[in-house]
Amino acid sequence: MSFAVYVHWPFCKSKCPYCDFNSHVREKIDADAWRDALLKEIDHYAALTPGRAVTSVFFGGGTPSLMDPHIAGAVLERIAQRWTMADDPEITLEANPNSAEAERFAAFKAAGVNRLSIGVQSLDDAALKFLGRGHDVREAKRAIDRAARLFERFSFDLIYARPGQTVEDWTKELRAALELQPTHLSVYQLTIEAGTQFKTLFDRGDHALPSEADQERLYDATQAILESAKMPAYEVSNHAVAGQASRHNLVYWHYEDYVGVGPGAHGRLTLDGGRVATRQQKAPETWLADVARNGHATAEQTALDRTTCVDEALMMGLRISEGIDADRFARVTGAALEGPDALDTARVERMIRDGFIARTKTGIAATAQGRKVLNGLLAALRG
Repeated sequence: MSFAVYVHWPFCKSKCPYCDFNSHVREKIDADAWRDALLKEIDHYAALTPGRAVTSVFFGGGTPSLMDPHIAGAVLERIAQRWTMADDPEITLEANPNSAEAERFAAFKAAGVNRLSIGVQSLDDAALKFLGRGHDVREAKRAIDRAARLFERFSFDLIYARPGQTVEDWTKELRAALELQPTHLSVYQLTIEAGTQFKTLFDRGDHALPSEADQERLYDATQAILESAKMPAYEVSNHAVAGQASRHNLVYWHYEDYVGVGPGAHGRLTLDGGRVATRQQKAPETWLADVARNGHATAEQTALDRTTCVDEALMMGLRISEGIDADRFARVTGAALEGPDALDTARVERMIRDGFIARTKTGIAATAQGRKVLNGLLAALRG
């Protein structure tokens, strides 16, 4: 049974125009105050979940590679003190490939990080400029090379379906990425989110996404190229060679328990009263003040009823190629996968006949066709 800790570092050097994450630009922060506050919030959640064995830790952001590596080390030390660390835990840190931050990779390894997730986003200099990134392709390749020399496991992100991008352009870029010999890639279609700079620019017609048909062609090319490179999709947007899937992210997709620490972090926990959703205060200064006053900055701790748990577990589980294990589903939701509280067998059989669902040895899984239309598939399954 997995148990994960997510730690949010909310600060960035600049705000990317496509980003709707909880990230903020500050000229200066009090590193000691932030370290102490993260430790206090860990203490709070450890008291709620005694006796658990932590299988993974993920430093997300924001840009955690801007964090002093000593803060990461202190956080990992406190996690090990307050819970048990499982054998061979996965400790991931999100990093930018800027040269200055890449110079700190060794210090993060010394602090206990054993996996990097690098925000490359593109291997095309013009695209990087369009995406508002602060690095160029040469820096990205240097950072990947440094990561490969220091860490046995690393991943990097790419964004496609950019304005004007053709299948030929994307094929060339993907093949360049594969030449860097990654064992894990996170490959996301560009989406335009409310509240971002891109939302304003796209709404007024400065740019346009590829048509739905072109987006589908780009998606299909992604699957074909990465499958042929023995990096099939194990989740809608994530590809890995055998044995290199992100164990931390699988905690989410398996609907297991995880703690969320830091501004805006979310969690899902099974407590004595049942399963709860947690959310921390979003604004960095508000979060910091609440932790100083209360020992934590939990803005919401909401009891989840069975229907909500079922809906969330289905939504997460159908994203992954392995699908939903019926026994795990029953354990984390309290409901049978096929029964009155979850899925009607007749609906499942109809989706199987239509090619959207397949039965596995342990449950069900969305097919490649089904994963293309997950929202519609969930609506059809749940009615």
